[in-house]
Amino acid sequence: MGTSEDETPGFGLRLRGRGKPQARTESGLGLHSGRRPAQCPAMPKRCHLLSILLFAVFGGFAIQGSAAANPLADGRNLGLEELFDRIEDLNLDLLIGREGVTQAETAADRERSFLLPRVDLNASQFRSRQPLTRAGGDAFDEPAAGVRPINRFEGKIVGSISLIDPVNIATYRAARRGVRVAERDYEQAVQEILAAVGRIYFTHLRNVSRFDVIESNIERAEVLLQLARNQLDAGVATQIDVTRAEAQLAIEEQARLQQETVVVDSSLTLKRLLDLDVGVELDLRPARVRRTDVDLERMPDLGGILEARAEYQREREQRERNLIERRAAAWERFPSLNLIGEYGYVSERAFDGDERNAWLVGVTASVPIFEGFRIRSNQRLAESRLRTTELRLRDLEQQIASELTFARQDVRSRLAQIEVAEKNRSLADEELRLARIRFEQGVADNREVIEAQNNLARAEDNLVEAVFLYRLGRLQLARVHGDVRRLLGELEN
Repeated sequence: MGTSEDETPGFGLRLRGRGKPQARTESGLGLHSGRRPAQCPAMPKRCHLLSILLFAVFGGFAIQGSAAANPLADGRNLGLEELFDRIEDLNLDLLIGREGVTQAETAADRERSFLLPRVDLNASQFRSRQPLTRAGGDAFDEPAAGVRPINRFEGKIVGSISLIDPVNIATYRAARRGVRVAERDYEQAVQEILAAVGRIYFTHLRNVSRFDVIESNIERAEVLLQLARNQLDAGVATQIDVTRAEAQLAIEEQARLQQETVVVDSSLTLKRLLDLDVGVELDLRPARVRRTDVDLERMPDLGGILEARAEYQREREQRERNLIERRAAAWERFPSLNLIGEYGYVSERAFDGDERNAWLVGVTASVPIFEGFRIRSNQRLAESRLRTTELRLRDLEQQIASELTFARQDVRSRLAQIEVAEKNRSLADEELRLARIRFEQGVADNREVIEAQNNLARAEDNLVEAVFLYRLGRLQLARVHGDVRRLLGELEN
């Protein structure tokens, strides 16, 4: 049996055609518990109808609730488009990335709070005593001076606002740029996860296709074994031909057992990436990638690709943030101006009925004179960060240009390899046909047939691998262009 990009066998973890599905009992939902349900003697039909309605209502709620928890919980009939559409709501790494954006937004709001007015309600009760002193500094005798403790209560609304503070303004602008940086980080994480999902998806399909190839090898080995026995009975072959056929069948059966483990492993990897339960049966739809020459496609230029790459845009936003931080470091030498005010009342004791209004309005100015060379250190640090970001941008431009050139060449090569692999499979199939004819006619023993079967098995496996690598090449090309979802437009219906 051969496989190609246009002839992809059924994919899924369950091995189709290997037994009838067992009947499932619904004792957990009360549908079948081993006893006959209680009958309603008066109105059996109405009672039966009522039970059906109750099950439909409550069972529907239960199914809807479980499906809302995870849209891919059943794991059946999944295609690449469904995985891409829902991965952002299922993958734990992306959920953590969303929290990173939320944290950046919250940090920006916190920096904005320093630019907004601050209003506090203060209440205080004091009790003090200040002894009187003579001109020489000696204290008067307390009873003679008549000194007594003083009580004072203050209840005020205290407010302040920054009128001029360049550092706080620049810090807030840098924090807003930090939000854009976090958003680009999240977009980059989405693209990486989509690419990882695509790779694991195609890997699982490749593993299942290899399993189907091994199944075909077993079928051919069984046919050869029966043919060897028939030839032995006819006196045309010898016992060693039967032994060779049995050994070949055993080798293929062992390969099938090994491949089953490989299929399970790739299935578990995909489930873990999608946050699916381990026990969920995974059944993937086949994905056929259109075979087109990249030289005939309309490809965006390098500038357009740089605009679409999240990591490049992230570094550009980071550069703008570093520029703001450098200005903020220079603005630390500028004066700051704050407006303060208080309004309330004072009395000897709280709520004693002898309250008197009290207020205060003032302006404070602060000019740094010497801060221990902190400003100069902040400037040097900001300039170093800016140079680092510019170097990263230059490196990214070269890296993306190299990735683009290599991805196009890789797709071009993989497409040509599929054609060569298909030709090799056809030749191997013809070789097997001729070897069988020679064995059936008694011209040669079955060693030629076994060798031809092995050649055909390798040719089919090479074709599966060539198709797999072509899919990965297309996936990587879409990733280089900045959007893995571009691959969905290249899938055949």
